[in-house]
Amino acid sequence: MNLLAAAVVVGFCLFLIGLAGVIAATPSAAERFLKSFASSAMAHYTEQGLRLLVGAALVNFASSMWYPDLFRLFGWLIVVTAIGLLLIPWQWHHQFSTWVMPMVIRHMRLFALGAFALGAFILYSMSRAVIS
Repeated sequence: MNLLAAAVVVGFCLFLIGLAGVIAATPSAAERFLKSFASSAMAHYTEQGLRLLVGAALVNFASSMWYPDLFRLFGWLIVVTAIGLLLIPWQWHHQFSTWVMPMVIRHMRLFALGAFALGAFILYSMSRAVIS
């Protein structure tokens, strides 16, 4: 189970780093991708399912990472917010995204920097499992 959790967390990190690369290379494609979040019920439920998977994997693998309390908390934060979003109508999530996305798009380079930094930091924190 720990190996599966590690694989999910690595996949999440590669997604974040890849998203940063797409934003840098083709901002218009990244903008279309970001605008697709919560655009339909299927997109909403798929996003929340993936968030639950990533959050649970972080909670599970946190004890093997540097800063385990931080990543356990971060994992639980992802899980709890995903459950919260599953409990509301997906249209509310879509309505929120139409309000937030213009700000994200306007500051997409900064968003990319944050996504890259988070992905790299989590990968670095996972190095404890390799060293131990």
